[in-house]
Amino acid sequence: MLSPRIRRLKLDHDQMVLKFAGWPLIQITGTAGMPPEVYRLAYYIKGLFVAANGEIQERQQHHLEVNLSLGYPRRAPQCRMLTPVFHPNFDDATVCIGDFWAASEGLDDLIIRIGRMIAYQEYNTKSPLNGLAAKWAEQHAQLFPVDPRDIAPPLEKAAAPAESSPIPAAPLEGAPGKTNAAAETQAAAVSEVAQASSANPEAPPDLWPERISIE
Repeated sequence: MLSPRIRRLKLDHDQMVLKFAGWPLIQITGTAGMPPEVYRLAYYIKGLFVAANGEIQERQQHHLEVNLSLGYPRRAPQCRMLTPVFHPNFDDATVCIGDFWAASEGLDDLIIRIGRMIAYQEYNTKSPLNGLAAKWAEQHAQLFPVDPRDIAPPLEKAAAPAESSPIPAAPLEGAPGKTNAAAETQAAAVSEVAQASSANPEAPPDLWPERISIE
């Protein structure tokens, strides 16, 4: 008989694959474990980061790693960005999810919420991980959200049964529980985003003209 934790991991994986299959804004790019205990995901949405010259600039693609510890789901998933994000609730090692994580929340819902945070649809400046970003966000609230699109897949899609078995995500390099690559699905998603970007030109480069000093 499967343990409660393994049943939860399997349920999370099934929901993740079903919800994000073919969704251009969020893609599962890798997993480790059977069922997965580690996920890597790509977000194709607008967010902010600090360039080497100190300018705040837009970034169209972001990568997240999620680790589900032995204490999961009682303990919150460990989430860290693999690409830079300038946001009050992100730092180099952690995404702050402690304020809203509950064991009853699905992993797919958490992934969507982190996407909303990247897009500045959600942020908390009262207990920030990045105080500089919190101060900047309070002074520039009129610029948000950076990306106003709905980050979650349509409800009809999420509720619809899968017509065929989804293609599993690519395994993390050197990780156990390897699965086959979902290259075609991800390539199609990237293509959709590229077409959408060309149809909707980005804001002019001086949208984020200010420089900030990182000490």
